[in-house]
Amino acid sequence: MPSPAPDAPILFFDSGLGGLTVLGPTRALLPTAPIVYAADYAGLPYGQKSEAELAARVPALLGRLVERYQPRLAVIACNTASTIALAHVRAALDLPIVGTVPAIKPAAELTKTGVIGVLGTEATVRQPYVDDLSARFAAGKTVLRHGSPGLVTGAEAKLRGEAVDPAVIARAIAGLRDQPGGDKLDVIVLACTHFPLLADELQAEIGPDVRLIDGAEGIARRIAHLTDGQPWPTAAAPGIAVFTRSDDRPPPPLSALAPYGLDRIELI
Repeated sequence: MPSPAPDAPILFFDSGLGGLTVLGPTRALLPTAPIVYAADYAGLPYGQKSEAELAARVPALLGRLVERYQPRLAVIACNTASTIALAHVRAALDLPIVGTVPAIKPAAELTKTGVIGVLGTEATVRQPYVDDLSARFAAGKTVLRHGSPGLVTGAEAKLRGEAVDPAVIARAIAGLRDQPGGDKLDVIVLACTHFPLLADELQAEIGPDVRLIDGAEGIARRIAHLTDGQPWPTAAAPGIAVFTRSDDRPPPPLSALAPYGLDRIELI
């Protein structure tokens, strides 16, 4: 493939603002990379949608975004969309696609007790993909799962500067702790890109003896590897945040996005 133009952006895609947790470490590795961050507010929350709906919606929407912004690479910075629609997107689009999968492999390597928690959306934790990752990388370990749609809402609220309901945090942790073997948990995989935004609250609830991990830095390294040797601008350009139109969910204030290098909002 010919080398992309220096101003060809990296496209990040998520149902909401969770993908910012992937954008952050990517910015650290590729500080001058042009960025388009797209959030499907019209479709949020993905975790409560059917597999068939997401398998149709995500490739269609990404197709529109790729046509409009001509990225060098697209990142599905959403565990739910990746576990359901990644193969469909790769079949539909002719550019590199990086997905996001639960960090079960590193969790299995870190656990001392042999009990791992996977905290994600309802859609992610029920996917056969998670069964496969557990069988391949956590054989002989106990993998507990819990779906917590409230954490997505809480993370979005926190980025808007609103208070996070402590009961939502408590219910998410109890959903793992209260399962058989949950008292031996020592590693929890944050299997939704929204959830690291609530890492402080979750850590306070679970206690210091349980480690929280996510895959964001690994994804950033994968992006850097796939774009190695490509030309970049000499200085960072203002990033664009794109939101699908939603009657009941306006875009967040720019002040919440500016720390991630996003300086302009567009609606589609």
